[in-house]
Amino acid sequence: MKIDIQQITDGEDSLVLRYRELTPTVNRILGILRDQDNRIWGRIDGESVAVNREEILYLESVDEKVFAYTRDKVLRLEGSLSSFLTEIEDEAFFRSSKSMVINVNRVISLKSLPSNRIDVTMEGDEHLIISRRYASEFRRLLRGER
Repeated sequence: MKIDIQQITDGEDSLVLRYRELTPTVNRILGILRDQDNRIWGRIDGESVAVNREEILYLESVDEKVFAYTRDKVLRLEGSLSSFLTEIEDEAFFRSSKSMVINVNRVISLKSLPSNRIDVTMEGDEHLIISRRYASEFRRLLRGER
């Protein structure tokens, strides 16, 4: 990838991104450019709270409610897991089961389990399971084939 950076002294700032194929890297750059505010808003005890997207370890849907987990907070989010994934367009978030999305950048270790499942250890030593339905896609992601 060729990068051309120019500092200007006059005029309006502008960015031009030219790409042949929408790769995960290009998609991540587009996500940053489109969403300058990298925060996710949720509620804790009735109060609106924002966390940086990178702080989120995983999201879980329980009884039709979506929760975002960080190292020290649990936020209640509006919407569904699917709407979250659609809105943020961030390759770091991976659907690991029907009710869970993980932040791949917060994974510290993996272990294969019987029935083609994967035990994922997140930062903070929390263990999550990637279901067999999503395990092969996760393996492709790790190989850079997504």
